[in-house]
Amino acid sequence: MSEAKKVVLAYSGGLDTSCILVWLIEKGFDVIAYMADVGQEEDFEEAREKALKLGAKKVYIEDLKKQFVDEYIWPAVQANAIYEDRYLMGTAVARPCIARRQVEVAKKEGAQYVSHGATGKGNDQIRFELTCYALYPGVKIYAPWKIPEFFERFKGRMDLFEYAKNNNIPLPVTPKSPWSMDANLMHISYESGVLEDPKAHAPKSLYQMTTDPVEAPNTPEKLEIEWKDGVPIKVTNLDDGTVKADSLELFLYLNKVGGKHGVGRIDIVENRYIGMKSRGIYETPAGTILYHAHQDIELFTMDKEVRRLKRDLGIKFSEQVYNGMWYSPECEFTRHCIAKSQDGVEGKVQLSVYKGNVYILGRESPRSLYNQELVSFDVQGDYDPTDANGFIKINALRLQEYARLRSMEAK
Repeated sequence: MSEAKKVVLAYSGGLDTSCILVWLIEKGFDVIAYMADVGQEEDFEEAREKALKLGAKKVYIEDLKKQFVDEYIWPAVQANAIYEDRYLMGTAVARPCIARRQVEVAKKEGAQYVSHGATGKGNDQIRFELTCYALYPGVKIYAPWKIPEFFERFKGRMDLFEYAKNNNIPLPVTPKSPWSMDANLMHISYESGVLEDPKAHAPKSLYQMTTDPVEAPNTPEKLEIEWKDGVPIKVTNLDDGTVKADSLELFLYLNKVGGKHGVGRIDIVENRYIGMKSRGIYETPAGTILYHAHQDIELFTMDKEVRRLKRDLGIKFSEQVYNGMWYSPECEFTRHCIAKSQDGVEGKVQLSVYKGNVYILGRESPRSLYNQELVSFDVQGDYDPTDANGFIKINALRLQEYARLRSMEAK
């Protein structure tokens, strides 16, 4: 293989990356196809055979599911990471995991180039490339959808289909696909096609990970989630006794239960980092359950002022991750601070899932800051109610002065 023209392509086996693989070979590259298994349902061996038949010199299929949960999803859970108050960022959290391994493969193979099939309008190009540059500063990015020779030749999916037909590229899809989809074990996202009209309702057939809440079971299912340092360490189904303690098995089990009950669907318009608004539909069942449960155990165990700071850090972390900055110094610092905040976040949360909703039922913790005697109206405890008079007067001083100023201005 020629060292000077070796490229590691993030390959999915779909239309875009299959055409890109053949096109890179046309351009004189020796192509190493790289596939990351982050929980998407895919026939990886079929994709391997396809890549080799199309001319790839090697194919790497990397099982990153466990790594994805432990090193990426759990920090997001600890942060209560959510972008623009609604999006749990299943795609954004996965991209640095995928790109990190792509860089490792490139270094192992002595490849100077990496390539991907992300377009020039989306967020993924930024997430992939910033990760690559952060972890492999000397790498060269070859992104066809930002190269005029490529995007002027392939102005739409029909051009890609024609190219595939002419180059004997087998494709499992047809030109009539009404939307694009990206899946991993954290979520499935849907965008493009008929969904670009923001008022168009998503067809029922779109959803693959969750049951329509209307058709979900009429009986709620009760779960108990145990936490340590802000990370779930065990899930118990309080109805049938099922227990999951391995991180990957735990997450997949919550996906199964949450999906059955229609938990985790959202349909939003979000602000892409690159500066435009886009419409996306997401299914994130396990992530949604864990978001609510973690928020509850955190409030139960964390000091009020620490949580205020941590909440702000969580917002900042969400923006950093969404914008592709996982491996930036600021995001590393933010993750460190958030991890430190989770030292005492432990205990158990009981909840139920029912027709698209998560209901918190109760919680317990050996590190709880909740003092039942102190808060009770039936027991005075060590609290002196007369102390409240001074507390209120001090806080009222600012309000009284503001009222005095307004009355003067009104004269």
